[in-house]
Amino acid sequence: MKPFLLLASRADDVAADGEYAAMCRFGGLSTGELHRVRMEDGPLPPIRLDDYAGVLVGGSPFNSADDPATKSAVQVRVEAELEPLLDEIVDRDFPFLGACYGVGTLGRHQGAVIDETYAEPISPVTVTLTDAGRADPLLAGLPRTFEAYVGHKEAVRELPAHAVLLASSPTCPVQMFRVRSHLYATQFHPELDLDGILTRIEVYRDFGYFPAEEADVVAARVRAGDVWAPHRLLAAFVSRYRTD
Repeated sequence: MKPFLLLASRADDVAADGEYAAMCRFGGLSTGELHRVRMEDGPLPPIRLDDYAGVLVGGSPFNSADDPATKSAVQVRVEAELEPLLDEIVDRDFPFLGACYGVGTLGRHQGAVIDETYAEPISPVTVTLTDAGRADPLLAGLPRTFEAYVGHKEAVRELPAHAVLLASSPTCPVQMFRVRSHLYATQFHPELDLDGILTRIEVYRDFGYFPAEEADVVAARVRAGDVWAPHRLLAAFVSRYRTD
């Protein structure tokens, strides 16, 4: 089968490797079936979409809505390199699933308004599928309401008219959307389990997601969640677009 492609941008090896392992585990992929490119590590190599079954974009400490003057040179480069690739992905309606930073990348590319209005602290939240979400083949079998892990400084405030809202939460109206037939983005993290989010709390405790001295409080909050349904989303994406 053709492998899937993970476009990652986490500079910390522990977080980056944990994300990759989780994508493999919950996607039902071997390491040979998920090719990873760490975009923060150097220039994006030439990518031939025909070599892949689909594209995954992981989370990131980057915020697409930040003032360009405050963005690092690495973030500016990554965003510039992603733009023409997204042009091709969207033009071809090529299978795409972006998690968290995927909202910033696909959303911004498609004209969504992205800002800090609906930022959410690191926590489990209750996500509810819209009627369109319940009818979407990628979400078949998921309960209408489920818990998921979030933690983000920016989110979609307004979707473009051509995007389809698939899921929402009380504190963030756009938790998942679709563009065309095969392009998906989630604000929540479908790859995260409890161990994974506890690791990220440690890795990113000084990144402004929460006061560093409150790390134990944040950890207790995520331990109170019952998060299992989002993992099915990754498995469904792989199952739907896997090629022989």
